[in-house]
Amino acid sequence: MADSEDNARRLQVANARPDDSGRGLARLPRSMMNALGLAEGDVVEIIGKRSTPARAVLPYAEDEGLDILRLDGLQRANAGIGSGDFVEIRKAESKPAQRVVFAPAQQNLRLQGSGEALKRSFGMKPLTAGDIVATAGQQRVDNREMPPQLRQMLNAPAYSLQEIRLTVVSTTPKGIVHIDADTEVELRPEYEEARESRRADVTYDDLGGMTGAIDQLREMVELPLRYPELFQRLGVDPPKGVLLHGPPGTGKTRLARAVANESDAEFFHIAGPEIMGSAYGESEKHLREVFEQATKAAPSIIFIDEIDSIAPKRGQVTGEAEKRLVAQLLTLLDGLEPRANLVVIAATNRPEAIDEALRRPGRFDREIIVGVPDERGRREILGIHTRGMPLGDRVNLDELARMTYGFVGADLAALTREAAIEAVRRIMPKLNLEERTIPHEVLDTLSVTREDFQEAIKRVQPSAMREVMVQAPTVRWDDVGGLDDAREKLREGVELPLKDPDAFRRLGIRPAKGFLLYGPPGTGKTLLAKAVAREAEANFIATKSSDLLSKWYGESEQQIARLFSRARQVAPTVIFIDELDSLVPARGGGLGEPQVTERVVNTILAEMDGLEELQSVVVIGATNRPNLIDPALLRPGRFDELVYVGVPDQGGRRRILSIHTGKMPLADDVDLDDLAKRTERFTGADLEDLVRRAGLNALRASLDAQKVTAAHFEKALKETRASVTPEMERDYEQIAATLKQEAAALSPIGFVSPGMLKPRNGAVAPDE
Repeated sequence: MADSEDNARRLQVANARPDDSGRGLARLPRSMMNALGLAEGDVVEIIGKRSTPARAVLPYAEDEGLDILRLDGLQRANAGIGSGDFVEIRKAESKPAQRVVFAPAQQNLRLQGSGEALKRSFGMKPLTAGDIVATAGQQRVDNREMPPQLRQMLNAPAYSLQEIRLTVVSTTPKGIVHIDADTEVELRPEYEEARESRRADVTYDDLGGMTGAIDQLREMVELPLRYPELFQRLGVDPPKGVLLHGPPGTGKTRLARAVANESDAEFFHIAGPEIMGSAYGESEKHLREVFEQATKAAPSIIFIDEIDSIAPKRGQVTGEAEKRLVAQLLTLLDGLEPRANLVVIAATNRPEAIDEALRRPGRFDREIIVGVPDERGRREILGIHTRGMPLGDRVNLDELARMTYGFVGADLAALTREAAIEAVRRIMPKLNLEERTIPHEVLDTLSVTREDFQEAIKRVQPSAMREVMVQAPTVRWDDVGGLDDAREKLREGVELPLKDPDAFRRLGIRPAKGFLLYGPPGTGKTLLAKAVAREAEANFIATKSSDLLSKWYGESEQQIARLFSRARQVAPTVIFIDELDSLVPARGGGLGEPQVTERVVNTILAEMDGLEELQSVVVIGATNRPNLIDPALLRPGRFDELVYVGVPDQGGRRRILSIHTGKMPLADDVDLDDLAKRTERFTGADLEDLVRRAGLNALRASLDAQKVTAAHFEKALKETRASVTPEMERDYEQIAATLKQEAAALSPIGFVSPGMLKPRNGAVAPDE
């Protein structure tokens, strides 16, 4: 290639950021822009297997000095190249188009709309026949010095509430053109094959929060399909299969499609249950046919979705058909020619249910986990789903990413859809449904606001939590009175690590794994746990021992393992176990049903401090009989913090009374300070009961009562009493003082007699 003759330069292609997707930009090194005499906003031609135009812009800050060209997935598809390939870059001229014809890029999509809207969406964007383009939404562009044609192109209004991919069927004149005010734009309603078809229904730009999985899959799949000679030279067989596994909705199928598109391979999709036939041997025949077609069409990818439905463990199924199908799949994978240029990708969210013979090198060579995205991943996914969305000025995607902990890609897609529906609801009154078309001025005012997203979040729950979803707590710290010490401990131990894990990493310490709240009944232990989950912005799983204990052998342990595994999936999570003493009583005491509870205790010990690390999961237990709990749980690493939730002092009682009377119309003669003084040893529950009785007394006197008076409170005081006696309080304080030592006083063989569990002075829990 003679560079000097045609003034072209070679550059290696890399993926653009998701924010740039669909914008038609080529990010070039400054040296290249100078060499080609380009200013920002000039049109360049990118020549791979085919050629496509883009507007040249400066590189990202982190790319300064690197010789790479950043292109989005559509441009890579339009040029017929993949990430890592080399392309030629040439300065080009773009002519104003007299006429441009668009059509949907998908076969099953039918579009109606005027060319005018498209004219606004694609103003000044360079196009050529055969390109696939996207109607990206309103992009907010920083107002730096920028050529007018570039600003017009980037600030184009959204064509619709979603990103729609269109094919440029033809342009007049031919070659590279751009749409201006005089261009006639036509939109054909149905898919039409352009003279050069390009496939780009899903590219790497449409995947967020899975950079690691993409990189692993690319080296396993893309390299062997595109450069088989690499493996021949090294004298090794390329990988045959990859198993993707992870929770539902994380994007496993989408990832496989993107890889097929980006590696320019034929894509064969097998949905597990579709393969099953009614006649003897029919299922195996279907499977063989797919493999034969794929071998002929190589390079190709066979994608088997829900593989657990067609390849279950042979020892655990009774049907012969399933066993034969597993055997057929094993034979086909083993029978693949090493140089067949065919890769099998399978996806499942139940890897443990698949026959183990499949999970060995030579069949599925590598297993890639597609996990729940972190905050940065969620931000990327939200950026992708709001690409075609006219967003209001106050919509902050970073804030949304922070709030949507535990959400997978499918949940975030549902969230943006719900927010869009909220926006549509607002303009419904302006629509005349008989006209069947929406006026332009109404479409132009349509935007999705921050409030729409706030409403949508209330309706969309993380999919992994649907089974165990309890109402997200609404209790804030302001609703908790008189528990200042306990509150501070929980704030430090739960809120800080979940909100700012980096601070703990920086100092090289691990956050606490568990908190045991103990104290007399009614002091607000459950309320504290709710407030913690709410303020730490974490998912909240509340469970009772009755939910976890089962009469079937081994079922209780499975329930606990399932609970912890789900909590890990949707981290950050607070697991709250109320009445913990009934679930984990001391082992070896010979009380109750020893075998079940001992196995349960062992499972919880292993889950909290076993080989599998608890990341961003905090366990809070509550009990009013701490001396019955197995001492092994009370050591650091399990329940690190033992928090005594005692009876509130006078100031605390005053605060609790003001919380409970917040919505009560009080007469002027009601003195809350005096009430706080007279309610010695009242717990939070007692004080709530006092306020409720005072209100009832007012209603008894007259159903039309407008205010609650001091007399009503006096009467209520006579009807109620403190539920904690001075002896109980002393006993609890004694337990608080000796609990840690008791946990340490395990006999060498680990056997604990019930007598050893009592405080040394013989004090016992009040309700024993």
